[in-house]
Amino acid sequence: MRAQRSLPRSVWVGLAAVCAVCTGCATGPNADPRDPLEPLNRRVHHFNVGLDRAVIKPVAIAYSRDVPSPIRRGVSNFFGNLGDAWSAVNSLAQLKLGDAAQNATRFAFNTVLGLGGLLDIAGEVGIERHKETFGSTLAHWGVPAGPYLVLPLLGPSTLRDAAALPVERQGDVIARIHPVPQRNALEAARLLDTRATLLPLDAMLRDAFDPYTFTRDVYLQHRAAQSKDGDDDGRLSRP
Repeated sequence: MRAQRSLPRSVWVGLAAVCAVCTGCATGPNADPRDPLEPLNRRVHHFNVGLDRAVIKPVAIAYSRDVPSPIRRGVSNFFGNLGDAWSAVNSLAQLKLGDAAQNATRFAFNTVLGLGGLLDIAGEVGIERHKETFGSTLAHWGVPAGPYLVLPLLGPSTLRDAAALPVERQGDVIARIHPVPQRNALEAARLLDTRATLLPLDAMLRDAFDPYTFTRDVYLQHRAAQSKDGDDDGRLSRP
């Protein structure tokens, strides 16, 4: 769980940029042109992995083992429903009127008929979710991804997606909740839910020759595919 006075994401992005300038770029014949900040990114990656192993992953394992699946499904539905509202805004910003209508309808149906989003009534009747973020909106309007970045606590990103974080924060319903302890509790629950869904991918990372390059390549391929097919599933962007 975040501390009550944790730094906002925009501050983390700024700190990462300052560190990048001080660190310099990766050089050499094997340097990946998509990852000019590899030395810095590797250090942040190792920090995130250490934090995950010490705190986040053990809690996620216990959560997946001890909490009944219907409850876990309800938690995932709840956070997914909150995301549908922001996805509707970004779909509209990309002039995807059909997707925006479906996302807005999903949010309305599940909020009213699905006990505040705990039940995915819209999905059961075939109303499709189109996950969109402000980063995908920037991509839609031609903003290039820029170099690969690994952000403290937040994990894989790109310069474009990192620059979008302050706007993402403004569009995050949970970020607007007061009092702060309740907001932090919900953000911790969302992080736990996301990490629990990623547990099946841990075996692939263990088998990878270099987990850092494996994570980077999968993330960048995933984001490139999202830009082509128009849907943005943010789950793989989490640490």
